[in-house]
Amino acid sequence: MDQFQSFCDQLNRRQFIKRASVGLGVAAIGGSMTPLVATAQPGLHHTAKAKRVIFLFMAGAPSQLDLFDYKPGLEKLHGQSLPPEISRGQRVTTMTRGKKQEICASIFKFAPQGESGLVMSELLPHLSKHADDICMIKSTHTEAINHDPAKTFFCTGSEMPGRASMGSWLSYGLGTLNRDLPDFVVLSSAFWSGKTNVQALYSRLWGTGFLPGKHQGIAFQSVGDPVLFLSNPKGVDRKARNKMLDFVSKVNAEQQLVTGDPEIQTSIAQQEMAFRMQASVPELTDLNQESEETLGMYGPEVHQSGSFARNCLLARRMAERDVRFIQLFHRGWDHHRQLPLHLRGQARDIDQPISGLLTDLKQRGLLKDTLVVFAGEFGRTTFAQNLTPGDRGNYGRDHHPRCFTTWMAGGGIKGGISYGQTDDFCYNVVKNPVHVRDLHATMFHQLGIDHNKLVFPHQGLDQKLTGVEEARVVNDILA
Repeated sequence: MDQFQSFCDQLNRRQFIKRASVGLGVAAIGGSMTPLVATAQPGLHHTAKAKRVIFLFMAGAPSQLDLFDYKPGLEKLHGQSLPPEISRGQRVTTMTRGKKQEICASIFKFAPQGESGLVMSELLPHLSKHADDICMIKSTHTEAINHDPAKTFFCTGSEMPGRASMGSWLSYGLGTLNRDLPDFVVLSSAFWSGKTNVQALYSRLWGTGFLPGKHQGIAFQSVGDPVLFLSNPKGVDRKARNKMLDFVSKVNAEQQLVTGDPEIQTSIAQQEMAFRMQASVPELTDLNQESEETLGMYGPEVHQSGSFARNCLLARRMAERDVRFIQLFHRGWDHHRQLPLHLRGQARDIDQPISGLLTDLKQRGLLKDTLVVFAGEFGRTTFAQNLTPGDRGNYGRDHHPRCFTTWMAGGGIKGGISYGQTDDFCYNVVKNPVHVRDLHATMFHQLGIDHNKLVFPHQGLDQKLTGVEEARVVNDILA
């Protein structure tokens, strides 16, 4: 309402401003290429434990049964039908409906890791070294059973497109920590050649929805310039670009005073940011400054543009430069068939790079105030799909939103703990359920935000990331 009244007042004063003040307004904007201070004041509701987030999103949904949630009792039940008292008539996908639900034990070995004894799969030998830094949440659950709505929900708090994403909310609520890079950066990695069922990613997953456009996530490219149109056209040097943008800013400033459209001011700010990024982004992505020891921590693919390893190193460099929200997408986790083959490749993609990221952050003193989050959109079923008779090494698993594993590290989260519990079939949560909304609330809490107080008026409702449903901070996992 305050924003609406302000807009009306601006309309009423429009002609006066145009005649009497436009010269002053343009003069103020005229120095648009001069250094800026933070674009917004931090809006903390309480003391923050974290300053930034690195969100590792495994698009396609990893199998918690084969990576994190060890169920040795399934060996004795392998090949049997899932008991009806366990399935409880729960919703399944059309790929499973009407078919036999045959229990499938994981073929992979598990072992306790670190002083905490956190149990992890043999597929993650590098990440296992960080068991004492990780809080594993085995009771995560959601409602969405199909990929697109589930990914949209995890990233924006709603299954329906059009809502603001996590990073956009944080940019809006807390303002910027740096002046030369965006508050919210997205990195999507290339993938190993054996991947199948690789769904597309959509810009709405890092969009602003109803929030002002300046809070949009910026997706870096894996080929060519990291950001589109970063380089000047041929024949245009930096001085000429500065002069051009200065003129455009003056024109936009006059139009903003006439119309009162807040998005014009957003355009001015974004153009200024783009100009500064012409210098800051090449410096950010220049890995020649990194030692061979550091590069080695992330694995051999760190030298490959667009690889997950390289993106993990870029995430650390962004964290150093106080980018508020860094989201890494790694695709190809939709394993309905030949799961052992494809999961090995996926795990190899991420294992050493994430380990390197955690080590690097810790060595530089950044892990204590950087919240690292690992998740997929939902989990995988205990029963098999496309099982080859007599071949234990050839099975798939269907979508399963009722329980899956996520984990957090750093940013004031307890390390070396397993929180929540699933039943012996890894089919239902039996202790300490954590909804995706609870994860959102907990992430925001660590950044100093009360998720119920960070709101934006839209369509007659004070919108928030966690929506109108109840969400809670998972206090048990906070250090």
